Amino acid sequence: MNTKIVQYSAPVLLVGGGEVDRQVLAAALPAAGMVVAADGGAAQVLALGRMPDAVYGDMDSLPPEVQAQLDAGVLRAIREQNSTDFDKCLRHIEAPLVFGYGFLGQRLDHQLAAMTVLVKRPDRRCLLIGAEDVVMVCPPELSLDLPTGTRFSLYPMAPVTGRSSGLRWPIDGLTFTPAGMTGTSNEVDGPVRLTMDAPAMLLILPVACLSALLAGLADAPGTWPARG
Repeated sequence: MNTKIVQYSAPVLLVGGGEVDRQVLAAALPAAGMVVAADGGAAQVLALGRMPDAVYGDMDSLPPEVQAQLDAGVLRAIREQNSTDFDKCLRHIEAPLVFGYGFLGQRLDHQLAAMTVLVKRPDRRCLLIGAEDVVMVCPPELSLDLPTGTRFSLYPMAPVTGRSSGLRWPIDGLTFTPAGMTGTSNEVDGPVRLTMDAPAMLLILPVACLSALLAGLADAPGTWPARG
Protein backbone atom coordinates (compact mmCIF):
# COMPACT_ATOMS: atom_id res chain seq x y z
CA MET A 1 0.00 0.00 0.00
CA ASN A 2 1.53 3.30 -1.13
CA THR A 3 -0.05 6.11 0.88
CA LYS A 4 2.78 8.63 1.05
CA ILE A 5 1.84 12.27 1.49
CA VAL A 6 1.71 14.66 -1.46
CA GLN A 7 3.63 17.74 -0.34
CA TYR A 8 3.55 20.79 -2.58
CA SER A 9 4.31 24.47 -2.01
CA ALA A 10 1.65 25.72 -4.46
CA PRO A 11 -2.07 24.91 -4.85
CA VAL A 12 -2.99 21.33 -5.75
CA LEU A 13 -5.76 20.41 -8.19
CA LEU A 14 -7.88 17.53 -6.86
CA VAL A 15 -10.35 15.81 -9.19
CA GLY A 16 -13.18 13.55 -8.06
CA GLY A 17 -15.36 11.22 -10.05
CA GLY A 18 -18.49 13.37 -9.89
CA GLU A 19 -19.88 16.00 -12.24
CA VAL A 20 -17.20 18.17 -13.85
CA ASP A 21 -17.47 20.73 -16.62
CA ARG A 22 -15.00 19.26 -19.11
CA GLN A 23 -14.05 22.65 -20.53
CA VAL A 24 -13.44 24.13 -17.09
CA LEU A 25 -11.29 21.19 -16.06
CA ALA A 26 -9.40 21.26 -19.36
CA ALA A 27 -8.57 24.92 -18.72
CA ALA A 28 -7.50 24.27 -15.12
CA LEU A 29 -5.21 21.29 -15.76
CA PRO A 30 -2.42 23.04 -17.71
CA ALA A 31 -1.95 25.59 -14.92
CA ALA A 32 -1.77 22.95 -12.19
CA GLY A 33 1.69 21.92 -11.09
CA MET A 34 0.32 19.03 -9.05
CA VAL A 35 -2.80 17.01 -9.89
CA VAL A 36 -4.32 14.42 -7.55
CA ALA A 37 -7.34 12.27 -8.37
CA ALA A 38 -9.85 10.60 -6.08
CA ASP A 39 -10.53 7.09 -7.37
CA GLY A 40 -12.68 7.45 -10.51
CA GLY A 41 -11.54 11.05 -10.95
CA ALA A 42 -8.40 9.62 -12.50
CA ALA A 43 -10.39 8.67 -15.60
CA GLN A 44 -11.51 12.29 -16.04
CA VAL A 45 -7.92 13.51 -15.80
CA LEU A 46 -6.56 10.87 -18.18
CA ALA A 47 -9.32 11.62 -20.70
CA LEU A 48 -7.98 15.17 -20.96
CA GLY A 49 -4.46 13.99 -21.65
CA ARG A 50 -2.94 14.57 -18.21
CA MET A 51 -1.29 11.91 -16.04
CA PRO A 52 -2.29 12.50 -12.41
CA ASP A 53 0.59 12.74 -9.95
CA ALA A 54 -1.26 10.58 -7.41
CA VAL A 55 -4.55 8.68 -7.19
CA TYR A 56 -6.00 7.85 -3.78
CA GLY A 57 -9.08 5.80 -2.97
CA ASP A 58 -10.41 2.30 -2.49
CA MET A 59 -10.44 1.92 -6.29
CA ASP A 60 -13.99 0.61 -6.47
CA SER A 61 -14.80 3.23 -9.14
CA LEU A 62 -11.66 2.93 -11.24
CA PRO A 63 -11.80 0.02 -13.72
CA PRO A 64 -8.68 -2.17 -14.06
CA GLU A 65 -8.17 -1.04 -17.65
CA VAL A 66 -7.96 2.58 -16.47
CA GLN A 67 -5.68 1.65 -13.57
CA ALA A 68 -3.37 0.02 -16.12
CA GLN A 69 -2.91 3.40 -17.85
CA LEU A 70 -1.38 4.98 -14.74
CA ASP A 71 2.35 5.42 -14.40
CA ALA A 72 4.18 3.40 -11.77
CA GLY A 73 3.79 4.84 -8.28
CA VAL A 74 0.75 6.95 -9.12
CA LEU A 75 -1.86 4.51 -7.77
CA ARG A 76 -2.06 4.70 -3.96
CA ALA A 77 -4.86 2.38 -2.94
CA ILE A 78 -6.38 2.73 0.53
CA ARG A 79 -8.80 -0.15 0.92
CA GLU A 80 -10.53 0.78 4.18
CA GLN A 81 -14.21 1.68 3.86
CA ASN A 82 -14.48 3.98 6.89
CA SER A 83 -13.76 7.17 4.96
CA THR A 84 -14.67 8.63 1.58
CA ASP A 85 -12.24 8.86 -1.32
CA PHE A 86 -12.26 12.64 -0.87
CA ASP A 87 -11.18 12.22 2.76
CA LYS A 88 -8.47 9.76 1.72
CA CYS A 89 -7.11 12.37 -0.67
CA LEU A 90 -7.38 15.43 1.53
CA ARG A 91 -5.62 13.85 4.48
CA HIS A 92 -2.72 12.88 2.22
CA ILE A 93 -2.21 16.35 0.70
CA GLU A 94 -0.09 19.02 2.35
CA ALA A 95 -0.40 22.22 0.33
CA PRO A 96 -1.42 25.84 0.95
CA LEU A 97 -4.63 25.34 -1.02
CA VAL A 98 -6.56 22.54 -2.72
CA PHE A 99 -8.95 23.15 -5.62
CA GLY A 100 -11.53 20.34 -5.65
CA TYR A 101 -13.45 19.59 -8.85
CA GLY A 102 -15.89 16.71 -9.23
CA PHE A 103 -17.26 16.71 -5.68
CA LEU A 104 -20.35 18.93 -6.19
CA GLY A 105 -23.31 18.11 -8.41
CA GLN A 106 -25.16 14.94 -9.43
CA ARG A 107 -25.51 13.11 -6.09
CA LEU A 108 -26.63 14.99 -3.00
CA ASP A 109 -25.30 12.29 -0.66
CA HIS A 110 -21.81 12.68 -2.13
CA GLN A 111 -22.01 16.46 -1.75
CA LEU A 112 -23.03 16.17 1.90
CA ALA A 113 -20.22 13.70 2.56
CA ALA A 114 -17.70 16.04 0.94
CA MET A 115 -18.86 19.00 3.03
CA THR A 116 -18.54 16.88 6.15
CA VAL A 117 -14.93 16.16 5.22
CA LEU A 118 -14.26 19.90 4.80
CA VAL A 119 -15.10 20.55 8.46
CA LYS A 120 -13.46 17.32 9.59
CA ARG A 121 -10.13 18.53 8.15
CA PRO A 122 -10.22 22.34 8.50
CA ASP A 123 -6.42 22.52 8.53
CA ARG A 124 -6.51 21.49 4.85
CA ARG A 125 -7.68 24.66 3.10
CA CYS A 126 -9.84 23.35 0.28
CA LEU A 127 -12.26 24.96 -2.16
CA LEU A 128 -14.89 22.73 -3.73
CA ILE A 129 -15.78 24.17 -7.12
CA GLY A 130 -18.97 23.25 -8.96
CA ALA A 131 -21.01 24.54 -11.88
CA GLU A 132 -22.89 27.03 -9.71
CA ASP A 133 -21.06 27.39 -6.40
CA VAL A 134 -17.75 27.37 -4.61
CA VAL A 135 -17.75 25.99 -1.05
CA MET A 136 -15.16 26.09 1.73
CA VAL A 137 -14.82 26.21 5.50
CA CYS A 138 -14.73 29.82 6.64
CA PRO A 139 -11.22 30.70 7.85
CA PRO A 140 -10.81 32.48 11.22
CA GLU A 141 -10.89 35.85 9.43
CA LEU A 142 -11.75 36.77 5.87
CA SER A 143 -12.19 40.04 3.98
CA LEU A 144 -13.85 40.04 0.55
CA ASP A 145 -14.58 42.69 -2.06
CA LEU A 146 -17.76 41.50 -3.78
CA PRO A 147 -20.43 43.30 -5.81
CA THR A 148 -23.40 44.60 -3.87
CA GLY A 149 -26.26 42.12 -3.95
CA THR A 150 -24.03 39.05 -4.33
CA ARG A 151 -25.53 35.94 -2.77
CA PHE A 152 -23.56 35.16 0.39
CA SER A 153 -24.56 31.96 2.17
CA LEU A 154 -23.28 30.54 5.43
CA TYR A 155 -24.19 27.06 6.59
CA PRO A 156 -23.20 25.68 10.01
CA MET A 157 -22.08 22.07 10.31
CA ALA A 158 -22.00 22.36 14.12
CA PRO A 159 -22.84 25.10 16.64
CA VAL A 160 -20.77 28.17 15.76
CA THR A 161 -20.74 31.94 16.26
CA GLY A 162 -19.06 34.81 14.48
CA ARG A 163 -19.17 38.46 13.50
CA SER A 164 -19.59 40.26 10.20
CA SER A 165 -19.69 43.57 8.44
CA GLY A 166 -20.78 44.25 4.88
CA LEU A 167 -23.71 41.81 4.94
CA ARG A 168 -27.35 42.81 4.62
CA TRP A 169 -28.11 40.70 7.70
CA PRO A 170 -25.21 40.80 10.19
CA ILE A 171 -24.38 37.59 12.06
CA ASP A 172 -23.15 39.20 15.29
CA GLY A 173 -24.77 37.76 18.41
CA LEU A 174 -26.26 34.76 16.62
CA THR A 175 -25.58 31.12 17.39
CA PHE A 176 -25.82 29.00 14.27
CA THR A 177 -26.70 25.31 14.31
CA PRO A 178 -27.65 22.86 11.54
CA ALA A 179 -31.10 22.31 13.05
CA GLY A 180 -31.63 25.92 14.09
CA MET A 181 -30.32 29.25 12.83
CA THR A 182 -28.55 29.06 9.46
CA GLY A 183 -27.19 31.86 7.32
CA THR A 184 -28.18 30.95 3.79
CA SER A 185 -29.23 33.51 1.17
CA ASN A 186 -27.66 36.53 2.82
CA GLU A 187 -26.49 39.38 0.56
CA VAL A 188 -23.46 41.60 0.24
CA ASP A 189 -24.07 45.32 0.83
CA GLY A 190 -20.48 46.53 1.21
CA PRO A 191 -16.91 45.32 1.77
CA VAL A 192 -17.27 42.06 3.69
CA ARG A 193 -15.32 41.22 6.81
CA LEU A 194 -16.06 37.90 8.46
CA THR A 195 -14.73 36.47 11.73
CA MET A 196 -15.59 32.95 12.86
CA ASP A 197 -15.02 31.41 16.29
CA ALA A 198 -14.70 27.78 15.18
CA PRO A 199 -14.04 25.79 11.98
CA ALA A 200 -17.65 24.74 11.58
CA MET A 201 -19.17 27.23 9.13
CA LEU A 202 -19.33 26.63 5.39
CA LEU A 203 -19.10 29.62 3.07
CA ILE A 204 -21.06 29.17 -0.17
CA LEU A 205 -20.59 31.73 -2.95
CA PRO A 206 -21.47 31.88 -6.65
CA VAL A 207 -18.64 30.36 -8.67
CA ALA A 208 -18.19 33.74 -10.39
CA CYS A 209 -16.78 34.97 -7.07
CA LEU A 210 -13.83 32.55 -7.19
CA SER A 211 -11.23 35.17 -8.11
CA ALA A 212 -12.41 37.54 -5.37
CA LEU A 213 -12.38 34.68 -2.87
CA LEU A 214 -8.81 33.76 -3.81
CA ALA A 215 -7.77 37.39 -3.36
CA GLY A 216 -9.35 37.43 0.09
CA LEU A 217 -7.71 34.16 1.09
CA ALA A 218 -4.31 35.49 0.05
CA ASP A 219 -4.70 38.11 2.78
CA ALA A 220 -6.36 35.85 5.36
CA PRO A 221 -4.21 35.92 8.52
CA GLY A 222 -4.43 32.33 9.64
CA THR A 223 -5.76 28.81 9.25
CA TRP A 224 -7.48 26.40 11.58
CA PRO A 225 -5.48 23.76 13.45
CA ALA A 226 -6.05 20.06 12.76
CA ARG A 227 -8.81 18.46 14.77
CA GLY A 228 -7.57 16.23 17.54
